[in-house]
Amino acid sequence: MIELRNVTAGYDKKKVLHALSLQFEPGLVTVLAGPNGSGKSTLLRCAAGLLPVWQGQVLVAGRPVCEYEKDRRKLARQLAYLPQSRPVPNITVQRMVLHGRFPYLSYPRRYARDDYAACQQAMEACGIAQSAGEQVTALSGGQRQKVYLAMAMAQQTPAILLDEPTTYLDIRHQLEVLELCKTLARKGHTLVLVLHDLNLAMRYADRLFLLEQGTLAAGGTPAQIAESGILDRVFGVQTERLNKSDGKITYAFDLPLNMPRSKPDE
Repeated sequence: MIELRNVTAGYDKKKVLHALSLQFEPGLVTVLAGPNGSGKSTLLRCAAGLLPVWQGQVLVAGRPVCEYEKDRRKLARQLAYLPQSRPVPNITVQRMVLHGRFPYLSYPRRYARDDYAACQQAMEACGIAQSAGEQVTALSGGQRQKVYLAMAMAQQTPAILLDEPTTYLDIRHQLEVLELCKTLARKGHTLVLVLHDLNLAMRYADRLFLLEQGTLAAGGTPAQIAESGILDRVFGVQTERLNKSDGKITYAFDLPLNMPRSKPDE
């Protein structure tokens, strides 16, 4: 479990997060949502131990994250973090996925049978095993995203933190990535995702934390958040609950009724 206690943080002299307290629990897909600039990525970086907090405390597996400073590999065995923007190295898929094994290797890095087994298992889970020998640069955006996710899985950590994992992906690849996240959570992993797409957030989140200007506006299940009306205020939209014929509930979002709309050409 990852816990943030009264965390205040930011960049240079600009405060972004204001006394945030929340928990990311095993077995759940937790989604961080909110308008642009609300602090989602900053919160994720704090949780990953990549951004020092100004006040408060971040706990990973019950230990303050600062205690991992002397050996970052121990922290890397607890959580994997994938930022939104990443370089695309000119190496094979298998080599890229094997990078997830670095926290378990000493220098010089020499992969053992367990490392190759973890790599193969992760590639198969992500549906990219057939591309093991291909160059990452030759893959589509969706396939590359699966490679990075496989690298995180090969790291074999209890928690995986993903910043906008569906960016630039077509709808099929978005759904495949999020279904995989759901599967990992059901196996006991802690999954934390930053998502801009409210429809996907409401569909795949077990728990949703809504941020507003660096504060926690609300937290709960998607249904609880939607029914509270907080989405309408924070995003300036109108939320409508839709009951599907199979009994599932989904949500639609539109501009408020009093907002001027464009008219079709006559």
